[in-house]
Amino acid sequence: MKYCNQCGAELVIEIPPADNRPRHVCTRCRTVHYQNPRIVAGCIPVWQGGILLCKRSIEPRAGLWTLPAGFMELGETTVQTAARETLEEAHARVEIVELYTVINLPHINQVYMMYRSRLLDLDFSPGDESEAVALFAPREIPWGHLAFPTIRHTLDFFVEDQRASTFRLRTGTIVKEGQAYCFRIDPGQPA
Repeated sequence: MKYCNQCGAELVIEIPPADNRPRHVCTRCRTVHYQNPRIVAGCIPVWQGGILLCKRSIEPRAGLWTLPAGFMELGETTVQTAARETLEEAHARVEIVELYTVINLPHINQVYMMYRSRLLDLDFSPGDESEAVALFAPREIPWGHLAFPTIRHTLDFFVEDQRASTFRLRTGTIVKEGQAYCFRIDPGQPA
């Protein structure tokens, strides 16, 4: 950010009074421009044990598989975002069951919230951002061709819980360490 959206003056980075973090502050009107993480919400759509995945037709990671998910819009809940993104990317209608994973990505200022869901029917097809959509049994998931680490971890947990026939909320953080990324389970959760 370079300029204030209120008055057009230049912004500087400083710690505003009664705050404890550097923020973009207008040099003229003193408006503080807060920047907060972006929420990504999506679904794990299931039909008789199979999981619906989308093959991305857009960057980033075009040609790789993912669960249907996307950025939350203003005026939406995370549940509405998850259902909307599933409809847009896979033309699939779902019933949301429950929140399943919350994964923090502080290095890119995002939080992923993925919901377990049931496909309402088998009437699905690629949306504008997908070149293909398909149901995969857990053993058929294209593990080596998944688009994002958040999706990999969500599917790992889901397949494990599906085998055990018990699902629980999973939360964690993907931390960048040098060139590598590692997943850390949040405190208070069983490993």
